[in-house]
Amino acid sequence: MNSSVKRLLFVCVENSNRSQMAEAFARLHGGAGIEAYSAGSRPGGSVNPQAVEMMRELGYEMSSHVSKSLAEIPELEYDFVATMGCGDACPTVRAKWREDWRIPDPKGLVPAEFRQVRDLIESKVRAVLNELRCRIDD
Repeated sequence: MNSSVKRLLFVCVENSNRSQMAEAFARLHGGAGIEAYSAGSRPGGSVNPQAVEMMRELGYEMSSHVSKSLAEIPELEYDFVATMGCGDACPTVRAKWREDWRIPDPKGLVPAEFRQVRDLIESKVRAVLNELRCRIDD
């Protein structure tokens, strides 16, 4: 694996909404120097169709994404790990930098509220990518 690549992991319980959208935004905005992953502590088995539709609105096709468990992601040290405010501490995942984003679960929200959560996730992912770029330039 290329050591100049920054690896990001986004974790929530079901890996069906928030972490999936965060992975998508990292791929969308991160470019070639980013590897993005998402996983759940108790994966729900599928990605929420509403999350797929909300990302499609922004030009990202997420219909091929699948809900994954932490056991299915590469065992390595991640440059950044975000948990989505659902109590997952992920002590078994090694990370140089981690944050708990405390983002509300959008499952079941009306589209306008779901978009607010999606947009919050995008802004947080962009901020992390900017910070990682600063760390690369230092």
